[in-house]
Amino acid sequence: MSPSRSEVILVWTLRGMALLAAAIVVLIMLFLIWETLPILQTIGLARFFNDPDWHPTSEEFNLLPMLWGTLLVTAGAVLIATPLGIFSAIFCHYYAPSVIASLYRRLIELLAGIPSVVYGFWGLVVLVPIIGRIHPPGASLLTGILILTLMILPTITLLADASLASVPPEYLRGCAAIGLGRWATVRGVVLPAALSGLLTGVILGTGRAIGETMAVLMVCGNVVQIPMNVFDPVRTLTANIALEMAYAVGNHRAALFVSGSVLMAMVVALVIVAELLNKGQIYE
Repeated sequence: MSPSRSEVILVWTLRGMALLAAAIVVLIMLFLIWETLPILQTIGLARFFNDPDWHPTSEEFNLLPMLWGTLLVTAGAVLIATPLGIFSAIFCHYYAPSVIASLYRRLIELLAGIPSVVYGFWGLVVLVPIIGRIHPPGASLLTGILILTLMILPTITLLADASLASVPPEYLRGCAAIGLGRWATVRGVVLPAALSGLLTGVILGTGRAIGETMAVLMVCGNVVQIPMNVFDPVRTLTANIALEMAYAVGNHRAALFVSGSVLMAMVVALVIVAELLNKGQIYE
């Protein structure tokens, strides 16, 4: 049976939208490469990791402190948000009364819709003073981790919830038929079946944490240094771009585009890892 004209139009429309989305990503990557090539040809890539410090006006372009700040804030947030999100989704699906589970999902959806600047402002006026009383100055790596945890928690939780909901009910009935308890069913059957979706949630949450700007700019202290403990102020790559792009010129501006290229490379690496993990699940 040949497809109708409306189906053909729909297919070509979808192909066009997919091609447009891919073209936008490629154009962004080409733009970053175009902007970074002049400084890479002039001073090379090694100086972005070997220079004494980040002082673009003095031709010093060390990105390592900001790179470490980005990685540490992101890793800390993901390590806290992942178990919270996954186990809260498990609780809602298999342990909580329906009223509590529904209320919790609505609250998580509300968290997902809050703008990042509101998270940053709340962190600045509430979390920073609290942590400052424990260990000055308050604006620190720890504050950034806690704010990012709140920001990526909805992403991980909602995708975990959707993944658990997609587990075939036949699996649960089979477990009940052989007498498996609730936790044994969750641990031995549900989690392996939903693993691909759970990993996707963690990857998307990590991607959001890497790219977050305003909230971390407001609460992390913005000191260019490699932190020695969680109470030290840090500056992330995204915050560095937001703070300095308005007045950057010449090599300084190009160096900020190198920061953007590093962020893009991190996201690409994250996508590759996600694809490899998903293929491993499919063909395992």
